[in-house]
Amino acid sequence: MKNDDLIHNPDGGIPRLLEIMRRLRDPKTGCPWDIEQDFASIAPYTIEEAYEVADAIERGDMADLEGELGDLLLQVVYHTTMGEEAGHFTFESVTRAIADKMVARHPHVFGDESRDKSAEQQTADWEAIKAKERAGKSERGTLDGVAIGLPALLRALKLQKRAARVGFDWPSTTDVLDKIVEESRELVEAKETLPQEKIEEEYGDLLFVMANLGRHLGLDPEAALRRANAKFTRRFEAIEAKLTERGKTPSQSDLAEMDALWDQVKAEE
Repeated sequence: MKNDDLIHNPDGGIPRLLEIMRRLRDPKTGCPWDIEQDFASIAPYTIEEAYEVADAIERGDMADLEGELGDLLLQVVYHTTMGEEAGHFTFESVTRAIADKMVARHPHVFGDESRDKSAEQQTADWEAIKAKERAGKSERGTLDGVAIGLPALLRALKLQKRAARVGFDWPSTTDVLDKIVEESRELVEAKETLPQEKIEEEYGDLLFVMANLGRHLGLDPEAALRRANAKFTRRFEAIEAKLTERGKTPSQSDLAEMDALWDQVKAEE
């Protein structure tokens, strides 16, 4: 099949998408914008598309999720095409590596280990396998391999989980709550007496402990904050709608009125 035939074949699947990307990146006949891109310039789009997938899932919009998953898949194709051009890897080598990894990490499914394990035991086995993989990559420190480019809240959670595996953790949720009180007090004191950079440091300490509280409560801090954002958006938009009924905009209102409307919207929920 000619490449043009493949590109216009709706049933071409992954080979079609790979060929489309190769054509977009062709130095002579491709798209000027696509040709100029590199790993670093595409990385922000990759992160953005991953968040848009999460957003579609949060909203329960399956039609939108289908499109967002396609956008995310395109990012993988983009990176693997650039990797192939530079001789680093290919789409095939990437898929082979992840398939090999999944088989190796699930000996109870693809090997001869028993599937009769608790969720806790399976998690422990999974982490033991990952620890061996990190050792093979010369990652000796407990925190080695936790990506610096992760969103700060997610990275805080991963760092805390790694430290907890070797026993560096508060014994109980109560201890974490006590630490939050301590960090809150230090932030108040910093606000009154210290320069801005120290205030930021104390604020960061408080956020870090708040992430740890979520972990101790069995919650995902990122998901919890996403839901809080969605709730705030929903309620504030309801306030705007009620103000519109009064012939007003938020800038024409005041805090007392909007606060009262907030309580009303909250009660109506």
